[in-house]
Amino acid sequence: MILLTRLALVSLLIGLSLASGCTSVPKEYRDPLDPLEPYNRGMHQFNTDFDNAFVKPVAKGYQAVTPEPVDRGITNFFNNLADVNSAINNLLQFKLSRFGSDIGRISINSTVGVLGFFDVATNVGLPSYKEDFGQTLGYWGAEPSPYLVLPFLGPSTVRDTVGTVGDVMVDPLFSVSHETVYWGLVGLRVVDTRADLLTATKIIEEAAVDHYAFVRDAFLQRRRNLIFDGNPPPGPDDDLFEEPETAR
Repeated sequence: MILLTRLALVSLLIGLSLASGCTSVPKEYRDPLDPLEPYNRGMHQFNTDFDNAFVKPVAKGYQAVTPEPVDRGITNFFNNLADVNSAINNLLQFKLSRFGSDIGRISINSTVGVLGFFDVATNVGLPSYKEDFGQTLGYWGAEPSPYLVLPFLGPSTVRDTVGTVGDVMVDPLFSVSHETVYWGLVGLRVVDTRADLLTATKIIEEAAVDHYAFVRDAFLQRRRNLIFDGNPPPGPDDDLFEEPETAR
């Protein structure tokens, strides 16, 4: 029942985001990349304000008091959990060598690496891929979709938002039945991730004339790069919303 409640909350969040994004949009904003720009800009500003008021200060405090080896170990622990999701999605995409690499990473880091706190697998030549259900949907032919900013979760697309439900369901933390432990781990992951991004976000804030557009374009380019496994085709088809059949 607890797991169903969590899934219902995630589904409700996604549903509200999609409903909000489908409001009337002025024609001048209707373009293939970001037809929901008025909503997206508003949600981006809300997320930025929330981050500046709450998440960033906590992340800075966490970074200040946490010794670097401990911080790195916590990051490795959550990366090890993410490899479970990656393995499932590599299997669903029939990328068997990558699936094997993910399984090897999980096995080595969960044992020799002490529950993932030490990234032993990378040192022995097993790379991390971090596939997700959004990429799997793209691989199997789900059409590229408009950019969508989710409340609290940030940049996404309509396709990736649907994939988020699958990502949540296979997240090992999702099976934790004790609510205090579950939300404590979720909170720690959020703060640890945000702390790791402090330097990058500072550079973006100082360099970007239009912060929203910079984040949007960087996100969409990175997602397309991931869909094509780091080798997107050049030329006329280099449109974020025109993925050739070979990527599916």
